[in-house]
Amino acid sequence: MSRSRTALVLAALALAGIWTMPGSSAPPPVPHFRHVILVVFEVHGASQVLQDPAAPTFRHLAERYATLANYDAVAHPSLPNYLALVAGSTFGLDTDCTRCVIDAPNLADTLAARSLTWRTYVEDVPRVLDHVRSAGVKARIPFLYFHDVLDSRRRMRDIVPLAGFRRDLTAGRLPSFSLVIPDLCHDMHDCSIATGDSWLESFMDPLLKPGDLRHTVVFITFDEAERPDDRGGGGQVPAIVVGPRVRPDSISTVPLNHYSLLRTIEDALKLRPPLGLSATAQPITGIWR
Repeated sequence: MSRSRTALVLAALALAGIWTMPGSSAPPPVPHFRHVILVVFEVHGASQVLQDPAAPTFRHLAERYATLANYDAVAHPSLPNYLALVAGSTFGLDTDCTRCVIDAPNLADTLAARSLTWRTYVEDVPRVLDHVRSAGVKARIPFLYFHDVLDSRRRMRDIVPLAGFRRDLTAGRLPSFSLVIPDLCHDMHDCSIATGDSWLESFMDPLLKPGDLRHTVVFITFDEAERPDDRGGGGQVPAIVVGPRVRPDSISTVPLNHYSLLRTIEDALKLRPPLGLSATAQPITGIWR
């Protein structure tokens, strides 16, 4: 093969990500981020939302940034999915229990190990969390299920009303990891897709101002699909990735789930060890600049 022909082949392989040009380094599978924001909606399948004319914000973000087109929840009902997202396991739970408590490592631990911060921002949550008794509310606040959060006043102070998110964003003090939980209407559990879409537009608007997402990535997904969709354990759900490090209009068709998302968060913030089943999950790749 001629020298020029060899150069063309190697260049093609490099563009395909199969070979790296000498003296260059391949981009990391998951970029490093200072801030990771995870927004979780409720009980809708991917086609329900992304093909609905009442969801223009979801479709706009998916087209402008990245869609995970083969993404599954891991269980029914809600609680096991939220636990999977922050600890890598459903812990064998198959109900939205209110009294169960788990003694296991979670993101609060691995973030603390790197001196990183977290907050859960919950819409319409009472400031005194001891009053949270409703399964519909508590099951969406996964950190309330772990001994090492419940037993720590300092960690319990990191579960706050959603209004705190806008204040922290404006003041430039967002934590390393933010879990954002809309109320039962805005997350589409009790209200329409149009209502949830309007809430998302309002939530994302300040984040999408020039420069505000620098060093930040936003993951938007749903806890589970409606039964009888049991694909992957909890059905196929919408999943969108937003941020300046995301390739515009990119689509991942690789099979992914909540454990993959947790592993991506861990890699993005350099958290170790990986939690539960995230240790063997593949992170989200192929969508990054």
